[in-house]
Amino acid sequence: MAKVKTKIYNDFCPQALFLYGTKQEDGQPHFGLFCWFGYCHSSEGLGVMACIGEEKQTKDLIRKNGVFSANLVSEKLLPLADYYGCTCGRTTPDKMKYLPTVERGQVLDVPTIAESPVTFELEVKKSIPMGDGSDIFLCLIRNVTQDERLMNTTVPFTERLMQAAPVLSPGEETYSSVDGRYLGKWGEPMKNMANTKE
Repeated sequence: MAKVKTKIYNDFCPQALFLYGTKQEDGQPHFGLFCWFGYCHSSEGLGVMACIGEEKQTKDLIRKNGVFSANLVSEKLLPLADYYGCTCGRTTPDKMKYLPTVERGQVLDVPTIAESPVTFELEVKKSIPMGDGSDIFLCLIRNVTQDERLMNTTVPFTERLMQAAPVLSPGEETYSSVDGRYLGKWGEPMKNMANTKE
């Protein structure tokens, strides 16, 4: 296999999508779509590294509150997630007119999404500004909830992964299923919001 030098990018190393949940000043839930999400470990336990580029309302709220949820985006949630990812909260006051089934976190005071197969409740321990508008939030995982069907270890892990149906964000501004099916370009899935509540 020959390898050639190319531009710096990560198109063939896709990451799962998450809806970050925070509270607005009036206590109402706010969600934003992100995928720069990785794991780390500290003396306090398992944590995550969540990077948010540019200035966004979601980032403002995470800075203010110091806690947020990260809800894994499944194929069922993709239309709503795509809408949140393509709609700017700073310029669209009614962005949250479409909401999933919102529940309060079990450990932290954060909005979580009932339809998400896996949810992390995160406490920000440190914020690292990158100088280009991006910030990395180093967080401790305070709680994890997941669909009880994913707990059945008699079912092989790969089958349970397919049940969770996480959505990946590979290159070229597209969405993909974990088994490689094309799920549309950014901005397309939100056109099908029939199952989303207003």
